[in-house]
Amino acid sequence: MASAPKLSTWPRVVIVGGGFAGLYAAKALRTAPVRITVVDRTNYHLFQPMLYQVATAALDTSDIASPIRSILRHQRNTEVLMADVTAVDTAARRLGLADGTELAYDYLLLAPGVRHSYFGHDDWEASAPGLKTADDAEDIRRRVLLAFEAAERETDVEKRRALLTFVVVGGGPTGVEVAGALAEIRQYALKRDFRRIDPRAATVMLLEGGRQLLPSYPAELGDRARESLRRLGVDVRTETFVTEVQADHVSAGRLRIPTHTVVWAAGNRASPLLATLGAPLDKFGRALVEPDCSVPGHREVFVLGDAAAFPGKDGNPLPGLCPVAIQQGKYAAATIRADLVGKPRRPFSYLDKGQLAVIGRGRGVADLGPLHFHGFIAWLAWIFVHIFFLIGFRNRLVVLIDWAISYVTYARGARVITGHPRTEPGPHP
Repeated sequence: MASAPKLSTWPRVVIVGGGFAGLYAAKALRTAPVRITVVDRTNYHLFQPMLYQVATAALDTSDIASPIRSILRHQRNTEVLMADVTAVDTAARRLGLADGTELAYDYLLLAPGVRHSYFGHDDWEASAPGLKTADDAEDIRRRVLLAFEAAERETDVEKRRALLTFVVVGGGPTGVEVAGALAEIRQYALKRDFRRIDPRAATVMLLEGGRQLLPSYPAELGDRARESLRRLGVDVRTETFVTEVQADHVSAGRLRIPTHTVVWAAGNRASPLLATLGAPLDKFGRALVEPDCSVPGHREVFVLGDAAAFPGKDGNPLPGLCPVAIQQGKYAAATIRADLVGKPRRPFSYLDKGQLAVIGRGRGVADLGPLHFHGFIAWLAWIFVHIFFLIGFRNRLVVLIDWAISYVTYARGARVITGHPRTEPGPHP
């Protein structure tokens, strides 16, 4: 009997990005006759839908992150590299890394994710950080907590009011969730912690350029989200486009808002790595892919998740949700398996399982196909769905316990200030 081919002769599958698309693809290929290399600039998988919980001091980063090596440690055909991929040479089938080395591939799965977009005003980022990475979340948390600390020392009424004004730009799911969480910090978690200020007097504003909050949801749920935020005391302004962001204020048309703490949740842009593919991109920098998620002219290169402009049934690109990334990751793995045995490729088809968002404690909205509902049941659905998607049993258990404690006590447990934010609010001691 002929011996099985050695591992070194198997095709090399390189996966760029340790998010949902990358990890689920790697897991789906664990028994395939391929050599898998997972490359990520960090050593952990991050559950982005819960980043706002880190930014608002409800969870620690370790609660929503797991080491990639630990997740894939039982896969004998898989290695993990912590490296920054800077270029793709599709002709040579090689990746360029930031340290000057190269990595060859037979199949390439690109899932580098996205960053926040400032629509041509990248200088705003210094004063208005977005929320895409663990560093972003920890930076925002420091800014928020330091703003309260600075307000405690400030004697000037107007300066104190500016320190206690928090502005969230963007009315999508991230913006709505951050605004609701900030309102609860003000109202409950910090109300007994200070002596010279009353945290409940802080102002939380949500600015949205469109007419509706949660524009990807049915209008009725956008209205419900607005009403829930109003009950939490959030000042919601729709049809309000930000025109300037400075260290001490935000301008929106004729409106000038003195503030030192701004969270940007208004737009996304794809990784600049995609520009090195030589493939067509959409206006957001995402790759325009074929029905099998491959790059035109290169069937061996797949672009997945947020980085892909894959048209849905309505003709618009699929949203940047973890179910999309998971399904595309599994699909790419199944397509590679089919290639290896000579089977024809089938086009990718997304099974839409709906979308959920939460607005503070006990409030949520759910768009699950024909079912649209809001309130406590939607909030519970959000919790259990997101805990299910967390990687690792420990994380699920820790998050569930932390949430239970937070729900009963209104406490925010992750309020230790460490490191230094990019810009500290208020006067320096």
